[in-house]
Amino acid sequence: METAQETLQRWIDESSNIVFFGGAGVSTESGIPDFRSVDGLYNQQYKYPPETILSHDFFEEQPEEFFRFYRAKMLCLDAKPNAAHEKLAQLERAGKLRAVITQNIDGLHQAAGSRRVLELHGTVHQNDCQKCGRTFSAQDILHSAGVPRCPCGGIIKPRVVLYGEALDQMVLAESVDAICQAEMLIIGGTSLAVYPAAGLIDYYRGKKLVLINKSRTPYDDQADLIIQAPIGQVLGAIQVKE
Repeated sequence: METAQETLQRWIDESSNIVFFGGAGVSTESGIPDFRSVDGLYNQQYKYPPETILSHDFFEEQPEEFFRFYRAKMLCLDAKPNAAHEKLAQLERAGKLRAVITQNIDGLHQAAGSRRVLELHGTVHQNDCQKCGRTFSAQDILHSAGVPRCPCGGIIKPRVVLYGEALDQMVLAESVDAICQAEMLIIGGTSLAVYPAAGLIDYYRGKKLVLINKSRTPYDDQADLIIQAPIGQVLGAIQVKE
């Protein structure tokens, strides 16, 4: 009888239009903390809850406190891509993976070589002056003090979707389109608890829905294949012919 890993390998071998949808669990193996696990940011003690700090209103009202937390906990610029990132880039080069849709903001998929990456929640690597529109790097923010400002005097804001802000509609539409057309949808490293991102799964119409996560998700009963294991371990074992 075929194991779940063997089924995953066979489905990937048979497919030429795969979409991957990933969450924080894809990056935890690179040392980036997630939010909802036992050791996640939501379970650590701060002066304010992380979901409050990472909100649009808090950014506007207490930018100095926002950036203190943001530099300490959100800018993990020394992190390197792990086996999951590397394998997804390899699948794209082999012509099998059509898109990576990610809730992560760390840029590790691009660092691994993935080219079509749809970042639902934005990225730490682009930061915009709210006054003149000039862009700044993550390093610029990391090495700034207090509230980072542009030479024009404007406050610089990370191009990250904060709580209370809408997702980029063009990125969302492209993600929906990719999932609608996908022959195979692999979802990994996400609890599927954050909306509207988690709702994207409802647009999939195929019969190869794979859920790879260390714990159960609300969508397990809809999956065609479930693997409860670290995403890097599972994808790292996949063989790809380039």
